[in-house]
Amino acid sequence: MEDQLYGGTVATAPEPESVLLPGHDVPLGRYTTVRRLLPQRQRRMVGAWCFVDHFGPEDVTGRPGMQVPPHPHTGLQTVTWLVDGEIVHRDSLGSDQPIRPGQLNLMSSGHGISHSEMSPADHPAGLHGLQLWGALPEEERSGEPRFEHHAELPVVRDGDATLTVLAGRFGSTESPAGVHTPLVAVEMVVPGPGSHRLAVEPTFEHGVLTMSGTVDVGDATVRPGSLLYLAPGRSELRVEARGEARVVLLGGEPFEEDLVMWWNFVGRSHEDIVQAREDWMTGRRFGQVSGCSAEPLPAPALPTVRLKARDRHGRTVG
Repeated sequence: MEDQLYGGTVATAPEPESVLLPGHDVPLGRYTTVRRLLPQRQRRMVGAWCFVDHFGPEDVTGRPGMQVPPHPHTGLQTVTWLVDGEIVHRDSLGSDQPIRPGQLNLMSSGHGISHSEMSPADHPAGLHGLQLWGALPEEERSGEPRFEHHAELPVVRDGDATLTVLAGRFGSTESPAGVHTPLVAVEMVVPGPGSHRLAVEPTFEHGVLTMSGTVDVGDATVRPGSLLYLAPGRSELRVEARGEARVVLLGGEPFEEDLVMWWNFVGRSHEDIVQAREDWMTGRRFGQVSGCSAEPLPAPALPTVRLKARDRHGRTVG
């Protein structure tokens, strides 16, 4: 809160909106359950980030681990960050790339791509990570698909905390991952109790989640399984760690394009989604994932009502 002068009298400006959003469990493939933190009814997006899944930590000893067969995407980028385990990404571009702890995969679907995400047979005992989707802006969503693997990412120190810039720009530090809107994703690892002040972009909206541990941000307590939404208007976040913690800060300029999100597709209209589903089911547009013996996932049946575009607040438009 800060005092501002209005018409010769001193008034107190309200704090920007903040909402603690509880996640919910969703099966991913046959063997993995994720905590889905976005989208939610109360808040669909944080900047261009339109989808946030946190999986693990999980002991997958003697189990298959993650087994997600080939499936399609349109209109988005997937960002996968792993802190424990191993997953092999294969896609219709011919990519065959293991991802291990501290590494990042970014896949831009453009007009259409398909991929699989499978733990290898000799995978490590643990599995823990994060997958984000970022909506592509109109001028990029019909472009060519691409895949990037980043074995190293820039690291910033804040006292005893280690901050890894996963995507976008944080202060003067920028991730090499190629994104298409002003946004940020940063992982902060703290070894014990302490207070940290993070300078943030005031025009961005932000989200804070923990992959492990508990932190206090303002009046909210953030534990694994929830996401704290923070509206634009802040230049600093104070993060109070109660002990060891792994915190992820997401942010971006509010994404003003209206979206239709259904299954693995992000479009702008009902017709976009119908066409993408038809193309996937008839073997057009999305190519084939070589090197993966699993059968491709069939698309679910479309709802009996027309899919409507929604704005970033979740309100239907048109």
